[in-house]
Amino acid sequence: MSTWNTIEKARLDIPQGIHAIAKPMGSTCNLKCDYCFYLEKENLYLAKENLRMPDGVMKAYIKSYVQSQPTPEVEFVWQGGEPTLRGIDFYRRVVMYQKPYLATKTIRNAIQTNGTLLTDEWCEFFRQNGFLVGLSLDGPEDIHNRYRRNRAGHPSFSEVIRGMRLLKKWGVEFNVLACVARETAYRPLDVYHFFKEQGVTFIQFTPVVERMPDQKAAGYGLRFAIPPALDIRETNTQITSWTVEPEKYGEFLTAIFDEWVRQDVGKVFVMNFEWALNAAVGNGSPICIFSRQCGRAVAVEHNGDVYACDHHVYPEYLLGNLRNDDLARMVQSSVNSGFGPHKEDTLPRCCRECDVLQACWGGCPKHRFIQSPHAEPGLNYLCAGYKKFFRHSAKYMIAFRKLIELDLEPSYIMRAIGRPLVIPPSEKTGHQQVVLWIKQNYGAGTDRIEE
Repeated sequence: MSTWNTIEKARLDIPQGIHAIAKPMGSTCNLKCDYCFYLEKENLYLAKENLRMPDGVMKAYIKSYVQSQPTPEVEFVWQGGEPTLRGIDFYRRVVMYQKPYLATKTIRNAIQTNGTLLTDEWCEFFRQNGFLVGLSLDGPEDIHNRYRRNRAGHPSFSEVIRGMRLLKKWGVEFNVLACVARETAYRPLDVYHFFKEQGVTFIQFTPVVERMPDQKAAGYGLRFAIPPALDIRETNTQITSWTVEPEKYGEFLTAIFDEWVRQDVGKVFVMNFEWALNAAVGNGSPICIFSRQCGRAVAVEHNGDVYACDHHVYPEYLLGNLRNDDLARMVQSSVNSGFGPHKEDTLPRCCRECDVLQACWGGCPKHRFIQSPHAEPGLNYLCAGYKKFFRHSAKYMIAFRKLIELDLEPSYIMRAIGRPLVIPPSEKTGHQQVVLWIKQNYGAGTDRIEE
C-alpha cells in the first residue's frame, strides 16, 4: 500500500479492530536462524505433541476471528515457524471455509514465509486467491547467510532468491521483511541497494533484540529471556551477540531514509517510514510497537491457544483457547487486565517528556529492559536509535504533512530538498502561491507564502 493510501485509509472512521497472527505449524521450521525468538516455543508444549493445526481449530479460528472483528475488512495472517510446512491443501481449505463469510466481510490472507519451499504450485495458488506474501530476506548473500541457515547449517540465500523469482514470475504481491542484526546495521546502503537491484518495492526493517535467558526462561527450557515487567528494575540486561546496537540501528534507518527521500519516494515503500508519517500527521501508528497502548494484537497457536502477543508466548500470557473461549472476550480480558494500558502507564519520565513520544510511545514492551537517566525502569533498549531517526526525519515529515494538506503527490518532496518548490495558487492553497523548501540543516515546512 502506498504512503498516501495508508494515510487516507487511516483517516476513515473505522472502529478499533483485533489483529491476530496464526501459527498453523506452531514454531516448526525448516530453517534454524540464530536470532529467531520463536523456534524455542516448541519447549512450551509436550515433546511428542503434533504441532500441526487441526482443521477443527482452523475452522474455529476463522469463525471466531470474523465474528469478533468490528472492522469491515478481516486480514488473516499465517506465520510460524514456517507456515508452508502445513501444506498447500490446508490453505485451500482455509479459503473454502472463509467463503461463507464473504457476504458480510472483505477477507484477505497474508502469509509470512522464508521462501525456501515455494513452488510454481504455491505461487499460482497465492495469485489466484489474492494472498499477500511476506518474504524473509535480510539483504545481500553474506548478510543474509550469516544467521539464516537451515537445520543442517547450510546457507539459505539461494533458495530464498529462487522463491522470490517464482513470486515475480506468477505476479504474486509480496513484500520483504528484513531483520537488522548487529553486523547488518553497519551496512545500510548495501542492504537498501540490494533490495532495489532485486526490484523489491515494499520493505520492512525489524531490529533484532534478544537477551540471554534469565532464571525463569531457563526453567521453561528457553534460550532467550522472557519480556521485562516494565515497572520493576530489570537485572538481566545481557544481550546476545547478534543484537543490534541502538545508535547503529538509528543510523541504519537514517542512512536509508536520506537516500529514499531524495530518490525513491513513490517508487519504494519502506514501512518504517510510513509508520513515522502516520504519527506525524496525527493518525497514530498502524503498528503495535509504536502505538500508545497494545493488547489487541494476539497470537493463535497450532492447538488454538491464544496469547496476548506474538512476543509474549509464555504461560503467564495465555488468554484461553479458541475451542472453549470467544476471541473478542479474550482480547478484551487482556486489555482489561492491564496488558495494553501497562505499556503507557509505565513509561518513564524521560519518555513522557520526550519530543518524539508521539512517534514512539516507548516502543515494544519486550525491549524495555534498561533504566532511564533518572534510574527508572522500563526504558527501551533502542531508545537512542529511535531518537536519532525520528529527530532526523522530523523536518521531512513536516513537508509531507504540508503536501497532504495540498493533495499533492508525496514524490513532490524530492523537488523541495535543498531548493524551493513553487506550488501554484489553488483552492487548496487559499489561492496563494506556496513555496515549500526543505533547507539543509534548517528544518522544513512552508518557507514563505507569496501572493
